[in-house]
Amino acid sequence: MSTFTSALPIGEVLRSTINTHAGAVASAAGLRERPFGFSRASVHATASVSEPAALRRHPHIVRLRDVEADLDLLIDRAIAAIADGEPVEDEILGHYVHIASLVRAVSFREGKLLEQAVERLAKANPNVTVLTQSLKLPLVKAALEAVSGNDWSCLDGIKLDCEAPAKGSYTPDLIVVNRARHTAYILDLKRSLASYGDTSRLEELKMKMMASAMVLPDWLYKNHKRLMVDTVEVAIVDGASRPSDHATGIWALSEIDDLLDIDGVAACMAELRARFGRRVQQLLEAEARKALGVVEAVVSNAAPASAMPGKPLIALNGPARGYEEEQAIAARDEDDSDYDLGCFDEDQDDEPEPVRIRIGFARRPRRH
Repeated sequence: MSTFTSALPIGEVLRSTINTHAGAVASAAGLRERPFGFSRASVHATASVSEPAALRRHPHIVRLRDVEADLDLLIDRAIAAIADGEPVEDEILGHYVHIASLVRAVSFREGKLLEQAVERLAKANPNVTVLTQSLKLPLVKAALEAVSGNDWSCLDGIKLDCEAPAKGSYTPDLIVVNRARHTAYILDLKRSLASYGDTSRLEELKMKMMASAMVLPDWLYKNHKRLMVDTVEVAIVDGASRPSDHATGIWALSEIDDLLDIDGVAACMAELRARFGRRVQQLLEAEARKALGVVEAVVSNAAPASAMPGKPLIALNGPARGYEEEQAIAARDEDDSDYDLGCFDEDQDDEPEPVRIRIGFARRPRRH
């Protein structure tokens, strides 16, 4: 793989050319060179003879029975981490604060569980390397300018120096490198994209991912033992497997077989989420029963012994009163016509004297 450097107004650019052997392999596999862009479903090589050709789409396969124990262990660890969380007292949530804490922990732990499961299942393809640690990719200023000022389809083939001046960084969930295809995927796994809705957060995420893709070849070469790729693609994987849109980088989790070049990954991930969901629901149900039991105990202890059935007491704003007493008080309030109209005196219509208004940060009031 030969590399040459050319100077552009937006910064130093590295362009790579594929050697003859790699090009021949790509042509034989029916692949088109895509140095940069959103991930696409690729044309796959001939499957091995262990499965009928009609049922195989990829040269490698993973079966649930072979990885079931490992996936269950990942689920156990995630559930233990969720249950071990210590919630902070909240006056509004009260006895239900533990449930709210569990829900927040589930959102975080499910994302981590998906990442760990993909890393484990990717081992079925010996040509795939999954990077999970120290993935802080620099957001090179030239890359951000290129992405924000151009149509992304025009950026094919542009590769930037990862050590060029940067403006922040982006940390993907996973970087998947297929050494046989010389392709790297920048993956961001989301438990669900429903929370993104029509907000601009999704577009901002895509911008960061595309800018990172422009420096990834140089970053891999310099930081991961001269690992070389000639194609970088980005994909936001929706764990809820809603309809995908590959043209904008959105992939359903049910399509992840194509990203790892392995049959059976999507089925294993679906079973993983189903088992994790059952465990989470059991945990929430147990915590809800506990919270309801505490509330019922508090209510029963606070109820007066003289409470009569059919005569509920109202004690929202003061001493307990019967329903008839509350109605009588409300009727007296409606008939009361002795309103204080002093606030409408004509003397108060005069224009107030100008006063000096202080503007600044809040301060503790002085004591007299």
